[in-house]
Amino acid sequence: MIPSIHKRGSKTVGLLRYLYGPGTREEHIDPHLVAAFDPLAPDPGRAANATYKQLERLLDQPVDALPTNRRPKKHVWHLSVRASPEDPVLTDDDWAAIARRMVTATGIAPDGDEQACRWAAVRHATDHLHIVATLVRDDGRRPRLHNEARRAQAEARRIESDYGLRRVAPGDGTAAKQPTSAERHKAERQGCERTAREELRATVREAVAGVEHEAEFFARLQAAGLLVRQRVAPSGDLLGYKVALPGDLSQDREPIFYAGSTLAPDLSLPRLRKRFAPSRITEREQLAQWDTARSRRPVSAPAAARLSAAHAAWAVLLKFDQEGDGAAAARIAATGEILDNLAQTSAAHTRQQIRDAAWTFERAGRSHTREEYRHAQALRRAAREIRYSGPARGQGEDGATTAMLIDTLFFLTTAAAHWHTKRQHAQQAEAAYRAAVRLRAAYAAAAAEPIARLRHQGKHLAQPVRDWSASLLHVVMPELADAVLAEPGWPALAVTLTHAHQAGRDPRHLLAEAVAHREVGSADSISDVLVWRLRHLADLPADARPLPDHTRQTSGTVPSSILRDLPGARLGRGSGR
Repeated sequence: MIPSIHKRGSKTVGLLRYLYGPGTREEHIDPHLVAAFDPLAPDPGRAANATYKQLERLLDQPVDALPTNRRPKKHVWHLSVRASPEDPVLTDDDWAAIARRMVTATGIAPDGDEQACRWAAVRHATDHLHIVATLVRDDGRRPRLHNEARRAQAEARRIESDYGLRRVAPGDGTAAKQPTSAERHKAERQGCERTAREELRATVREAVAGVEHEAEFFARLQAAGLLVRQRVAPSGDLLGYKVALPGDLSQDREPIFYAGSTLAPDLSLPRLRKRFAPSRITEREQLAQWDTARSRRPVSAPAAARLSAAHAAWAVLLKFDQEGDGAAAARIAATGEILDNLAQTSAAHTRQQIRDAAWTFERAGRSHTREEYRHAQALRRAAREIRYSGPARGQGEDGATTAMLIDTLFFLTTAAAHWHTKRQHAQQAEAAYRAAVRLRAAYAAAAAEPIARLRHQGKHLAQPVRDWSASLLHVVMPELADAVLAEPGWPALAVTLTHAHQAGRDPRHLLAEAVAHREVGSADSISDVLVWRLRHLADLPADARPLPDHTRQTSGTVPSSILRDLPGARLGRGSGR
């Protein structure tokens, strides 16, 4: 349940006409009063003789009783309370009780206060309620409304518990400002999926992902087609910036600009500067380097950049929360930068899922913990490489490296969720968990082809080699071995262990290391997770390369080096596959 306090107004009747009217899109159905400070208050929605003016005069009576010079200019208070889409439809009696709890909690009409402000609650839809009040008490004094928004949120959490509604994570003041109803209606009229505010926030966030300096940041904003204005001090120092969409105009036909800080707290220029790596070169040299980086894109760059990012993400995962909260907060924000650039350069079959994950995860990157970006520069460089490597083709080796990176990012976002949960950052933890769910879907799309190729190779391994791989599993991870052997992805893991041996690496040591770092038991497919971890640890190609003939079933013998004794090995207890 989400309560929203709207801007204060000066005309009670104007708000009443809107609440009882048809709405901007004929969306208001059966507007009527469900509760008020006076049970006999007129209801223009259902009483034939009641009018808006009558209800206005009743509500405004304490305001009108004051001398003109003592009347507040903005005396109309407006609160809306909206249930979640999955919540059951509440009755009028339920909404009436909720309205009374809200005016009590916010200080509009404390329980038992007979001189409190006058108010009325109007319902014109199944899922929400509007409360209008006038900000002069019956005794002529003003109400005490300190922190009424926070108190409304706290009461909403209690209402959710009492009525069995969806529990909304409490806020901490670090969330981005939500679009107004006018902005949402404008976007709907124009057929846009997002409001201008949301589109600008996403574009600015994508522009800063992996950026090294201000000049590059502003060049990216302009390249994205945004209108950019900079705020410059008399000394010539840059103080801030604001952006606008070219087609988003005011009633005066002027572009509507938003300052970075109004899009999100972490998009203000001072906060963005903390991300940039210190540099001694000039702005002209910085831009020249940026142009050079864009022009040097080898054919295999997308796959190489993703593989490099997977290595960087894995290294961060191992020490994610071991260097203080500032380091962890910076790594969470930098993970968002990788997701932003990965979404921009991904192939069509994964682009939407990764874009959804990036959009969801951005909330996880903002908390009251100040980021120490010196601990996240490797991730930020990886984000930069992904952007400048160019778009993915979505086939061949790129599909495998993308799957490897998404798999690692899934565990990184899950680690972020755990970190936030321990610190009671409810909204951030929920955002990170939801992003992880979306990354699961993206992984399934990206991994389908490369895992299928590895499974195909694994099914053609000689039976003794498959038995050797199974025995290795029982020695290193006995508690999970049977579960892994029963998974469809087991052949892909068997062939990966064989590839590691062929590359001169110790499969037993690699498997132990892969299991030791971060839990794997909660994964949808343990074998898939171990495939990508092993290929990363052994520095194997992400894509499936053909196996030498001596490991295929057509081979008459298996090299003794593969079948060397393992302490506790159970050769003959194979996978049965």
